[in-house]
Amino acid sequence: MSELLDKITEKILRQIDGEGFQQKGAFNLRRNGIALCHGDSEHIKIKKKEDKQGIDIFIDGETKGEKVHIPVVVDASGMKDEVYNDFYIAEGADVTIIAGCGIHNSGCNESRHDGIHSFHVGRGANVRYEEKHYGEGEGTGAKVLNPVTKIYLEEDSVFTLDTVQIKGVDSTVRKTDVEMGANAKLYVMEKLMTHDDQAAQSDMEVRMNGAGSSAKIISRSVAKGGSKQVFHPRAVGNARCHAHVQCDSIIMDHAEVSSIPEINARHLDAAIIHEAAIGRINDEQLVKLRTLGMTEEEAENIIIDNFLN
Repeated sequence: MSELLDKITEKILRQIDGEGFQQKGAFNLRRNGIALCHGDSEHIKIKKKEDKQGIDIFIDGETKGEKVHIPVVVDASGMKDEVYNDFYIAEGADVTIIAGCGIHNSGCNESRHDGIHSFHVGRGANVRYEEKHYGEGEGTGAKVLNPVTKIYLEEDSVFTLDTVQIKGVDSTVRKTDVEMGANAKLYVMEKLMTHDDQAAQSDMEVRMNGAGSSAKIISRSVAKGGSKQVFHPRAVGNARCHAHVQCDSIIMDHAEVSSIPEINARHLDAAIIHEAAIGRINDEQLVKLRTLGMTEEEAENIIIDNFLN
């Protein structure tokens, strides 16, 4: 591993791949627009696209409890990396996909990664998708991440989307689009933190087209400094279905947060609930932690960590 990766890449991988990236099983590491290394497993095959940048990942029905690691690292200032990754998950498969992108920018030009991922999930399959975004570097150039996630769920399939923006991302526009078949289940946990003059926008639309489909969407965020956040999750019930959309945010300093949950019932038996809450850190919690000898900053960090996790 160390022969292929420098210290910056290894550091970023530790931030965006909590499982620990290793060259075994099914994996693909992309760095500065190039596939640095990749491997297949018995049940998971990764193929390079012929018509554009990206890969096709084929996960067969015999896959049980396997993990696929597909991290992306950008450390070239001024680079725009656009990649298309398509996942084809066969009926009955059970798999965890660990993705994420980290940008290190030491220059004065914007570095950007646009990852367009689509998931075609077969009947009865169970997929967990983990995505972490992270930015660092002493340069003045912006670090920009714009993920697009498209999910197509067939009957009885289950998809868990766990997405985290850790820190250091100057601008992000996140777009998520989901189509759900009969009895399909979707679980979303979105966690995001902004600071300084950063900006984050998250647009999500979930269409429950099949009878018995259900979705649980939870978004938690912390906005510090003069940062701005906008959340717009939309749940559409086109059949007998159930959905719960919840957006909770902590606002600090001079930040601005807009939460716009939208629900649209197009069927008599569509039951959809939304909740949204924005507020400051609880003063009683701060006082309690301060009495334990913590500084105000230490107390705030503990409250934020517990809120996001």
